[in-house]
Amino acid sequence: MDTMAAIKQTFFQECEEQLIELESGLLAIEDGTSEPDTINAVFRAVHSIKGGAGAFGLDQLVRFSHAFETALDLMRSERLAPSRSILKTMLMAADTLADLVRTTREGQDADEAEISRIVHQLELLVQGVDGGQKAEVEEDTSDYAPIQISLADLIGGGDSAGASVFNIQLEPKPGFYARANEPLTLLRELARLGETKVSCDVSHVPLLNELDPEGAYLSWGIEIETESDEPTLREVFEFVEFDCNITIEPVVNEDAFDNDAFAKLLSMASGAPAPAECETVSDDSAMAAVLERIESDSGSKKADANKAAGGAGATIRVDLDRVERLIDLVGELVINQAMLSQRVVEARIPRSSALAMGLDDLEQLSREIQDSVMAIRAQPVKPIFQRMSRVVREAADMTGKTVTLHCEGESTEVDKTVIERLTDPLTHMIRNAIDHGIEKPEVRLAAGKPESGHIKLAAMHRSGRVVIEVSDDGGGINRERVKSAAISKGLIDPEAQLTDEEIDNLIFLPGFSTAATVTDMSGRGVGMDVVKRSIQALGGRISISSTPGRGSSFVMSLPLTLAVLDGMIVSVADETLIVPLTAIVETLKPRAQDIHDMGGDCRVIRIRDTFTPLIDIGHVLGYRDEPTDPSNCVVVLIDLEGHARRALLVDTIQGQRQVVIKSLEANYRRVDGIAAATILGDGRVALILDVDAVVENASAKAAGMPEMLEFAE
Repeated sequence: MDTMAAIKQTFFQECEEQLIELESGLLAIEDGTSEPDTINAVFRAVHSIKGGAGAFGLDQLVRFSHAFETALDLMRSERLAPSRSILKTMLMAADTLADLVRTTREGQDADEAEISRIVHQLELLVQGVDGGQKAEVEEDTSDYAPIQISLADLIGGGDSAGASVFNIQLEPKPGFYARANEPLTLLRELARLGETKVSCDVSHVPLLNELDPEGAYLSWGIEIETESDEPTLREVFEFVEFDCNITIEPVVNEDAFDNDAFAKLLSMASGAPAPAECETVSDDSAMAAVLERIESDSGSKKADANKAAGGAGATIRVDLDRVERLIDLVGELVINQAMLSQRVVEARIPRSSALAMGLDDLEQLSREIQDSVMAIRAQPVKPIFQRMSRVVREAADMTGKTVTLHCEGESTEVDKTVIERLTDPLTHMIRNAIDHGIEKPEVRLAAGKPESGHIKLAAMHRSGRVVIEVSDDGGGINRERVKSAAISKGLIDPEAQLTDEEIDNLIFLPGFSTAATVTDMSGRGVGMDVVKRSIQALGGRISISSTPGRGSSFVMSLPLTLAVLDGMIVSVADETLIVPLTAIVETLKPRAQDIHDMGGDCRVIRIRDTFTPLIDIGHVLGYRDEPTDPSNCVVVLIDLEGHARRALLVDTIQGQRQVVIKSLEANYRRVDGIAAATILGDGRVALILDVDAVVENASAKAAGMPEMLEFAE
């Protein structure tokens, strides 16, 4: 990749960050947060995208950003009130800008009709403010008194402590206007930093017959009194610095110096006491000493401030392939450490020996390295949560409903790979909640609910996993309708006796739909089964809880990372399996009197006055034809989502270990009941159990519903 291509790639990465800032700011404004800092952040996001696009000659992106920026500038100057209808247009513009960035990045053709439609709406907003003609900053033609700064002011004795005066010369180059740059925007930004006096040089304007409509003939001189420093002033011109000549020079008005104050500063610089009475100081070397001392102190303080502000939050960009390579190497380190530990055990070396203790230290160090590397890939779920705001807006418009989205736990971190694969499941679930869960406004009002439906998207860490909940306050699942639809499509036996939980889970079957007609939103029988398969592919599980008339909640439990997990190594019919430790509640040796046969292959075990279904893993996975005798086995009690528990029957427990996850599907094929594979310390391959799939298959067999088992496979 050449240098320019790498820089362009970095620009698009920064665009993603700016788009997140843009949407979060607009949503905050929509929620009633009209703070100037929020509006300014929104404006800067679009302005930054426009500036970068101009540098790469992305004209379409520049033109759209410019139209968007113009409307935002009116909102920033409080000339355009952030009403609900205006914010709706702004959010649509943000969506279109995101699409335009994506298509530009991928080299695809943008939707010209949609872009023109949004640009037209933005132009209508601008034209609605005083005909779009009134400028926010008008040049003041009144006489200006000389701006004077005394040294007494600089040491805190005046009214304008810390203020400085700068002369700025702005001379646009040819092509300045062709890239949608606007001098008035720059002048407005400077006016926010202090008092300005602006003059325009028109001496280079040619005759009309020689004038180029896109030419740059005007230049500006600005005198600004501000408490900002020179780097802050230069940031105003950050995205036009290649399209114009800019000079910024500090102004020192020697006539304004107070001699007594100067003498005090001179004594500070030289270390000598100040004279009682001072005459006018004209010693150039003394003046230079004072200025050098002031500049030295100022520079030192500024460096300390920058160190304090930037040290903790300093970041670097690293290519993702390098991180992936590092993770693979650390995974191999963990495997080799496990092999060494296995060799020590096989050699019967005492645990108290120096070698064994050194391996224990190596194991601890490997775990710390593993955790640190995983933290590099960890990212907050905020970007994907904010992306769902657009899904809500579009789905609500398509269904004619009013829906608000509330997000919680946006700072919850999870592995980047997990985040990337969450987009489709969350999109399906939110669209399903709006289409099938949230009622029409008139229905909600008749039921005593607010007209606007509410969807909550929450994330949290729990028991070494990340839990994501999607809930709504709609009508809940109509179980009679769901069961009837499943029967009519041949998905279940008409005589099947199902619990509420089992009926709710029917919506995850392929081909299931309760929609009477096919629309853009639903009716094709795809969606929720895709959700379940996607979550299971991530090593996660999903559960449903629904109350008729009050709404539904879908809870997804996902691993924090797809690279490693802590597992319990068990033996089942001479096979070695790994049970994820996060699902295990306890292990116990069953007693014969606690096992009860319920008919067929269905058995339960009594654990502290509670009867729990007993699942023979070896029988469910086909390792043996008949169920084994529980009295010769070990029971592993697991906790499922919704606080349901199952007892897994295994032959023996070998131990507990952190294992490196290897994709079985990518290297072999998908195996029902198996989530992934790993390499043990002795070099053998062990399969990692998909607890939820095993429980689901066992439940289907016990209920005599082979259709559900077939779909699960």
